Amino acid sequence: MGNIKNILFVGVGGQGTILASKIFTEGLMEYGYDVKMSEVHGMAQRGGSVVTQVRYGEKVYSPLIEKGTVDVIVSFEKIEAARWLDYLKEDGTIIVNDYEIRPVTVLIGGETYPENIINELMEKNIHLKTINAYETAKSIGNFKVQNSILLGALVRACDLEKINWSEIIKRNVNAKFFDLNSKAFNLGVNLK
Repeated sequence: MGNIKNILFVGVGGQGTILASKIFTEGLMEYGYDVKMSEVHGMAQRGGSVVTQVRYGEKVYSPLIEKGTVDVIVSFEKIEAARWLDYLKEDGTIIVNDYEIRPVTVLIGGETYPENIINELMEKNIHLKTINAYETAKSIGNFKVQNSILLGALVRACDLEKINWSEIIKRNVNAKFFDLNSKAFNLGVNLK
């Protein structure tokens, strides 16, 4: 438990980014890690960026992550991966949802959505795991569980499968959606 790990959750309002980071944080605390979490979701309800910083280890003194020190970025929307890339450390990992949410500025024609974001990320010297969480979530009945799929992929990337995630998910989601979220989480953990 010695080294501090820095995880950055980035997405767009309404994607469940904060819920995923809350579940992740709670699981880490139950396992005995010291955890600090900081979130920014200013315009999130209007489709704006949502960012949560999670730091965990034996002893963590600050919730804030400096540029160039993130171990894993979990990007719920692919343009957010590019936007936060400068926070990733040299041997860091990005888990990116190959999913687009076009901002209002693009929808009204003021800007264009960047093409080939995934290809540009692949050209960087980073560990990249691309997941189509939208299609995977849709295949099990509800596209809204993309966050649980991405959370599962993060848990695997951080080698944290030994934590009782099922119990933590159960405490944090509505009982009628527990089975669906649990299934989505397990799909994320088992994605190759």
